[in-house]
Amino acid sequence: QVQLVESGGGLVQPGGSLTLSCAASGFTFSLYYMRWVRQAPGKGLEWVAGIHNADGDTYYEEPVKGRFTISRDNAKNTLYLQMNNLKSEDTAVYYCQVDYGADTKRGQGTQVTVSS
Repeated sequence: QVQLVESGGGLVQPGGSLTLSCAASGFTFSLYYMRWVRQAPGKGLEWVAGIHNADGDTYYEEPVKGRFTISRDNAKNTLYLQMNNLKSEDTAVYYCQVDYGADTKRGQGTQVTVSS
């Protein structure tokens, strides 16, 4: 079955950096578009970034453009999110996501807290 396991979150000061990882299993990772989404306290899910499976083409939502970088290693079945110049508004639980057939799959998430 599809399994996504996020890691790398934590507490960081404004302006700091973190790198999130998502280990994927149970499906052919290299064939699927992958996304990072996040959910801030009291808010709904928000798309953050996406990356194409074949050509590595990337997409970013406006709030994170120029600060976040999504990447993937198809040989390791792993998705990454490099986050720089973090802001308090980036505080959220971050999930990796795949649209697998008719289902949307996400992992358990990893908490990112940006605070001084």
